[in-house]
Amino acid sequence: MYISAMFSGIVEAVVPALRGEAKSGLYRLVLRRPAEFTDIKGGDSIAVDGACLTVEEFDHESMTFALAAETLKVLRWNPDQLLSRTFNLERSLRFGDRLHGHLVSGHVDALGEVLRAEQDGESLFLDVKVPASLRSYVWKKGSLAIHGVSLTINELKDDVVSVCLIPETQKRTNLSKLKVGDSVHLESDMIARAVVRALETGVATSAQAKEDRP
Repeated sequence: MYISAMFSGIVEAVVPALRGEAKSGLYRLVLRRPAEFTDIKGGDSIAVDGACLTVEEFDHESMTFALAAETLKVLRWNPDQLLSRTFNLERSLRFGDRLHGHLVSGHVDALGEVLRAEQDGESLFLDVKVPASLRSYVWKKGSLAIHGVSLTINELKDDVVSVCLIPETQKRTNLSKLKVGDSVHLESDMIARAVVRALETGVATSAQAKEDRP
């Protein structure tokens, strides 16, 4: 039985890109390997800004990920800009690990747009526009992963979610560098998606059953 990699949305390290190379239809992104990532091996899954990527090769200082053109398109990653920014990293969960955030699959559902990034004392407030495709899966006090970071939705108005970043989150992630107009990777709560899907399927099945009755 195959089980997909899972994450908790708790970022372990923020690292810069070291280099990148486009070749044979792929873009290989080389990131600095965090000192604490002592247990990685080729083929491991690592969430990079919330996107589950596979370690192609590594050494003491770096990790290489091969990105297809479709991946770059979906994530809206411009190779010319990747080398000037940092990335949130999280290794996949092991059975028995504590779950400090919420279950995250590393499959980016959609892109959001930062509408507000405002510092108020030690707190950073972000307003992010959520596409219609995710609207059913977000609610006040629910969970949402932004760039792979598990966050609680403070407020929800129409298609805009508001979150508050405490100092520790600002220090341990790259979210403090976001600006108005930036795109962010969004992944909705897995349980919410499952519940909505079950309800949709149940309603459809019930409607079909009524039509099939003589």
